[in-house]
Amino acid sequence: MKILILGPAHPYRGGLASIMHTMAREYQSRGHEVEIYTFTVQHPSLPFPGKTQFTDAPAPEDLKIERVVNTTNPFNWVSVGLRIKRERPDIVLMKYWTPFMAPCFGTIARIARSNGHTKVLCQIDNVEPHEHHIIDKPCNRYYLGAVDGFVYMSEQVHSELKAYSKAPMLFSPHPMFENFGTAVSKQEACDKIGIDPSLDYTLFFGLIRDYKGLDMLLRAWAEWRPKGRKLLVAGEFYASREKYIQLIEDLGLREEVVLHDRFIADEDVRYYFSAADSLALPYRTATQSGVTQIAYNFSLPMIVTRVGGLPEIVPDGKVGIVCEPTVDAIKAALQRIYEGDMLEHLREGFVEERKRFSWSAMCDKILEVYNKIENNE
Repeated sequence: MKILILGPAHPYRGGLASIMHTMAREYQSRGHEVEIYTFTVQHPSLPFPGKTQFTDAPAPEDLKIERVVNTTNPFNWVSVGLRIKRERPDIVLMKYWTPFMAPCFGTIARIARSNGHTKVLCQIDNVEPHEHHIIDKPCNRYYLGAVDGFVYMSEQVHSELKAYSKAPMLFSPHPMFENFGTAVSKQEACDKIGIDPSLDYTLFFGLIRDYKGLDMLLRAWAEWRPKGRKLLVAGEFYASREKYIQLIEDLGLREEVVLHDRFIADEDVRYYFSAADSLALPYRTATQSGVTQIAYNFSLPMIVTRVGGLPEIVPDGKVGIVCEPTVDAIKAALQRIYEGDMLEHLREGFVEERKRFSWSAMCDKILEVYNKIENNE
């Protein structure tokens, strides 16, 4: 088939681009004709919270990627929609994670599928965003009503999605991120990122937003204060940096927190996951998390809070510890994960649990949705 993927891709950085690249390669390996349309403008530069949206890495030579879509220009949305309508791909596969994309994606989808042939499918991360705005619901209605079928990755997203669409929907959990390579020795990892290999580390990883609960983790850490262990925080601030730095000072954690406050390039991710012996995701809200799927790749035991789809992805006592999103519960989970042989037990659990998460299964589900639409099921 002819498959057009529309979403983040090179030169844009981060997990969403990695997902688009991986799915394109999976479909290419099956003999499909695949092209990726990515953005000329993804977010306006002025309100963008990070330092840059782009990677310095070279473009992947095995993928056909064209920068086409300007999310801020309605005339562009119409022209892209008309172009896709003329080209008549069998599938337009869109990645949807924020209502900001809805006006652009909804317009393109409506025009593209008006040729009577192209089906618009969506791999959806979130319906209701973590940080709410008054325009979220009308934006969601505009885009989600223009989609022929969905693959969702958590039951929370499924329940929210049903309020907007009656289109076919299938579940497929977020696959593992295998593109970050394999683990290295702790010594090599610590040397690479410049931390002391004689200490143990609990990792907090990813873009730092308020809903991810780093403040609760810091407060729990201040009450626990383990010896010989530090909290390794690795990620770029998308919230007020000053607020968190002040909290670290107020809690007296300056010597107990190792802060690498920058975007972690793909080639460096494995060093952080190899240096740590556990990962903490103390989220206040969540649907699912790509960070858990990096941990699956490296068999790194996790602490997650009981929000959204996280307990579905990280079953308690198998590959991680699930707790309530409170300071006391996070502290208790930290203590529990380091009791006795718990870490070793959790690492062994990955052998079986990681079988659930493959890109092949995700791509199969997308094609299954397409077949349901074609067969009017």
